[in-house]
Amino acid sequence: MVNLGFSIGDLHFKNPVLTASGTFGNGSEFDEFLNVSRLGGIVLKGTTMEPREGNRYPRMAETPSGMLNAVGLQNKGIDYFEKFIYPRILNYDTNIIVNINGSYIEDYIALAERINKLEKIPAVELNISCPNVKMGGMAFGTNLASAREVTREVRSVCSKKLIVKLSPNVTNIVDFARVVEEEGADSVSLINTLLGMAVDVANMKPSLSTVTGGLSGPAIKPVALRMVWQVANAVKIPVIGMGGIMTYLDALEFILAGASAVQVGTASFIDPQISVKILEGIENYLVSKGFSDIREIVSYINRNI
Repeated sequence: MVNLGFSIGDLHFKNPVLTASGTFGNGSEFDEFLNVSRLGGIVLKGTTMEPREGNRYPRMAETPSGMLNAVGLQNKGIDYFEKFIYPRILNYDTNIIVNINGSYIEDYIALAERINKLEKIPAVELNISCPNVKMGGMAFGTNLASAREVTREVRSVCSKKLIVKLSPNVTNIVDFARVVEEEGADSVSLINTLLGMAVDVANMKPSLSTVTGGLSGPAIKPVALRMVWQVANAVKIPVIGMGGIMTYLDALEFILAGASAVQVGTASFIDPQISVKILEGIENYLVSKGFSDIREIVSYINRNI
């Protein structure tokens, strides 16, 4: 028997494999492929106050060892979520985490207050990679003062566990991790997508309607892994790692580097059962190495540096 569980404060997760927001829908889309309740948790697609249609097409493009997306947080808004989506996820025996997004701090506050009323939701993932309209469009997550303010304001109204999702598009991600920890974050998840672009040479124009978009997939794993290791050595709260995790070996790299858990994203587009396969691979690895608790290998590489 191997203990795969980890905790964020007093919130327990049965295992360290979660799904990444925007890659797993709202869970029910994957019901025919796997038992969602086997996972440690699922992070639902980004939710905003008002419905959003997202960006115009094309908004996804394949790149070497990865993909670009500029979907633009397409969703039907919090009212629709409460009325139609929330009732569908009540029977999942796993932690359901809502990823919240906004253009103003007031959006985040209002969303956190609405989520607070939903008993089945034990945690919120605060996506601070959104553009702060009041500051001219700069992302909350790329400005230390904005990151601090939005975390502090959401913390003041949020009784759920607060996970802050960090942007990699900064000079020193450790500074941002420390700031959100100081303002009451219970955990950090990283990394969000890297900013990138691609060009359609045949048609001599950008591959995305927005020109630039978020790069995910195997191409970003070395960057993500480095940032997770840096942050895990700088904060006391649990770190959830993501970025190019395609196999259980990728997931183990993040855990050995300091992540208490991982989120699986782009890989689910290729194999909708991959999150469960990664979970099984992690467990088999621990058994083969003679470990009885996954916490024994978190940050293990630091013992050999």
